[in-house]
Amino acid sequence: MSENMVFIDGEFIEGNLAKVSVFDRGFLYGDGLFETMRAYNGKIFRLDAHLKRLLKSLDIIKIKCPFSQSYLEQALLETIKRNKLTDAYVRLTITRGAGEGGLSPHVNSKSTVVIVTKKFDMYSPQQYEEGFKVKVSDFRQNQFSPIVKLKSLNFLENIIGRLEAKQSGADEVIFINQSGFVTEGSVSNIFIVRDGIIVTPPCEAGVLPGITREVVFELTENLGLKITEKNFCLKELFSCSECFLTNSLFEIMPISRIKDNSIGDSVESKWNKPGELSNLLRNEYRALVEKEILL
Repeated sequence: MSENMVFIDGEFIEGNLAKVSVFDRGFLYGDGLFETMRAYNGKIFRLDAHLKRLLKSLDIIKIKCPFSQSYLEQALLETIKRNKLTDAYVRLTITRGAGEGGLSPHVNSKSTVVIVTKKFDMYSPQQYEEGFKVKVSDFRQNQFSPIVKLKSLNFLENIIGRLEAKQSGADEVIFINQSGFVTEGSVSNIFIVRDGIIVTPPCEAGVLPGITREVVFELTENLGLKITEKNFCLKELFSCSECFLTNSLFEIMPISRIKDNSIGDSVESKWNKPGELSNLLRNEYRALVEKEILL
């Protein structure tokens, strides 16, 4: 088996030979969707949830996937296997395919399906102990956009936000919507803790419904913790007792600082130190991973 193998439209091709048409609408217009997943020991955590979200979103934007969910599952696992990977970053991209030009999609266009994998470089224990530093974006998201809840290839806004973060020495950026409420990070969902209650923005605020976000709801229910979806503003973010981010790659990551505000100094906190709850949830998350796919 060759290393660096890429899946394209039903075939496995060496990475340096893999090509997509310059007329592909994903390249020309960002007309497509993707899923980023993490594999542990060669198996993808919550693969079914990732694919169901992707297929549902494809239906919304009227892109027909040429493969069944079961076929995609096997293709993803086979791509990991062919690249001799265990802990891996996995990305599945589906575009509307090559078109004849112009914004209007061609009714007979054939979608493009690409799977790429690479070795996943683990986040260090020190990063979880210190937590992420984040910056609030200088521009506001449009929570009324039809693509805000889709993991689309139109990712320039997220990239600009990430550039803001990097230029200020932060690890992630936090977006605010046009109503002044906190929404999410460039690649993550956000949670805060106030009065012992975990709060996360509702999807209506302009939030991508993250797979790890869903897992947090499961974990809190199992632990008997209180959690709610509720809009909150920057003032509440700055004064919360704890804050953390979630995504499929770094799982659950505590936030230690937002701009010039340290998180966890609030006298209302029932936790002994910033990150205690996020550490608890992260440990429970890893236990769930082991239970579902590692054992």
